[in-house]
Amino acid sequence: MLQVTNLIKTFKDAVAVDNISFEVEPGKIFGLLGPNGAGKTTTIRMILNIIKPSSGTILFEGKPFNKEFFNIAGYLPEERGLYKKSKVLDTILYFASLKNMGKKAAVERSLEWLGKLEIEDCKNKKIEELSKGNQQKVQFIASIVHDPLLIILDEPFSGFDPIIQQTIKEIMLSFVNSGKIIILSTHQMDNAEKLCSDIFLINKGKEVCSGSLPQLKKHFASNNVRVEFEGNATAIESNPLVEHADCYSGYAEVKLLDNVLPHDFLKSIIDKITIQQFSVIEPTLNQIFIDAIKESPH
Repeated sequence: MLQVTNLIKTFKDAVAVDNISFEVEPGKIFGLLGPNGAGKTTTIRMILNIIKPSSGTILFEGKPFNKEFFNIAGYLPEERGLYKKSKVLDTILYFASLKNMGKKAAVERSLEWLGKLEIEDCKNKKIEELSKGNQQKVQFIASIVHDPLLIILDEPFSGFDPIIQQTIKEIMLSFVNSGKIIILSTHQMDNAEKLCSDIFLINKGKEVCSGSLPQLKKHFASNNVRVEFEGNATAIESNPLVEHADCYSGYAEVKLLDNVLPHDFLKSIIDKITIQQFSVIEPTLNQIFIDAIKESPH
């Protein structure tokens, strides 16, 4: 388990990270989310000991980090850090050597991953000769070739087409099944919603909200329903239980008054229109993100 407790980082007069705490359990993907400048990257860099916290503690398996920890951690930064004149395989082997991997195992694992991501034929090409997407593949491989226990991925889907994004998601889920700890930082809320078990939303260095995805959906739930129907939309638009309705061809998205239960609304319209489907709308992670950031102190 990774435990971050009362973490603070100040730069001169600015507080970049302001007393945040969270835990990440093995076998889960933890979403560290927030707008640009929220403090996500600073938090990640403190976890990896790239920069020192002003105060607070970071423990892995109940112990402070030591040199051995860095051999079991993998980090994919948002910014590409590859040597453009170096060859693909040489680049991956160099990063593997920094994690104390033996040469034979590093070569075997590198070729295996190049094959999985369908760029084995690029192994002797220079990084600068690759497309942006293939450069991102190389950087991803470099971050996980040593089979780390803790993996931190900052915008891992950047530059990938939908097919490769799906491959990366499947790889991440396989890591989860093997008990690894994954921290995911991304602005792609649809991917975060599909992958993350737990969410920590940060803005201006402070925690905005955190918890499991079902908990957050329940907390931010608005009184919205979707109705697929045949008939006159006026039955919905003029209903006294409705605060607002967006009616389209064959369906409507309806915000009910706060004190109205969805089944009471259903009873009020069931004999006026032909209802084909009726469902309560859960807020998406994207909507939770927007609403939480708007409500957080500026």
